[in-house]
Amino acid sequence: MKDKIWLSSPHMSGNEIKYINSAFEENWVAPLGPNVNGLEDDLTQFLGQNVHIAALSSGTAALHLALIQCGVKRGDFVICQSLTFSASANPIAYLGAQPVFIDSELDTWNMCPEALNKALKDLNSLNNVPKAIIVVHLYGMPAKMDEIMKIAKEYDIPIIEDAAESLGSSYKKRYTSTIGDFGILSFNGNKIITTSGGGALVCKRKEDKDMAVFLSTQARDEAPHYQHSKVGYNYRMSNISAGIGRGQMEVLKDRIFARRENNLFYKNLFKSSNGISLLCEPNEDYFSNHWLTAIKIDENITGFNREDLRSLLLSFNIESRPIWKPMHMQPVFIDCKYYGNDTAEKLFKNGLCLPSGSNLSENDKNRIAETIKFILN
Repeated sequence: MKDKIWLSSPHMSGNEIKYINSAFEENWVAPLGPNVNGLEDDLTQFLGQNVHIAALSSGTAALHLALIQCGVKRGDFVICQSLTFSASANPIAYLGAQPVFIDSELDTWNMCPEALNKALKDLNSLNNVPKAIIVVHLYGMPAKMDEIMKIAKEYDIPIIEDAAESLGSSYKKRYTSTIGDFGILSFNGNKIITTSGGGALVCKRKEDKDMAVFLSTQARDEAPHYQHSKVGYNYRMSNISAGIGRGQMEVLKDRIFARRENNLFYKNLFKSSNGISLLCEPNEDYFSNHWLTAIKIDENITGFNREDLRSLLLSFNIESRPIWKPMHMQPVFIDCKYYGNDTAEKLFKNGLCLPSGSNLSENDKNRIAETIKFILN
């Protein structure tokens, strides 16, 4: 059996070790230290000086803290994109709030502005205006932010951008995570850069970043003893993990380039294949890091479906993965409100994510191409 080709595996540069060694030499083995501050500075320089970054233990932790800062409490409603990973919705449940899920549109596969508008009109008529809107930039593709922001502004609802998959992507020259009121980044092992596990909260105001740091370090009041007036969390990133992130930041642009080259490889592979379409930028307003390249298969044209291709790739030790199962279809959220049609459901049924790691070799691509051509022929 040939070596496994992974969907999206960690890609170390070698630069990480100098920051890790520095942490050990200086004995900064704690959830604070020079690497934590340095990573926050690196991200600020990359995203722009108009943001403030709090490095945290995960993207999920960042989303949880963003919801708290939006004032979400038990019984409140929170809008969330349905086609996403469960970590986009779980923090709503942490707070005892109620998710309201929104369908996708076919241009970006992200939150449908029309369905969002319908949901807000309906909820407003019932005096249940949501406390926040969570929009996801799926697989690195920016959502239709102008339309979504316009609708949110009409109801004065803050927007949290789940940019866990889209670091380096931009909409109208603005990086995702910096457009809404808060942004969420993830540095999980499969993301475009990694800290092994970790994330960050992107804030517009320094006081929001300071509050995130306060809450993420157990909400300890200023006192010589341990005193707590608020419930806190153990959410701060460790100095060791941040060291990995600092080394990864040095190659972020290279990683984005490699992922986009992978997407171009698949575009060329499928350019003559009727019934197979890629998730692509709708126009020049969108720039995707193409964290994962995703395709949609029309079985009526191809004669095979998503599972046929996934199983074939797996038989050749090549990992691929179905599109996220929408949240409104998940057993844990089955009783939640949902607005839209069946776009997200159809994308889940027919969509497949293909190997997209920045460390894919030419041999890997040749194996993938040979396997896919086998089923195409």
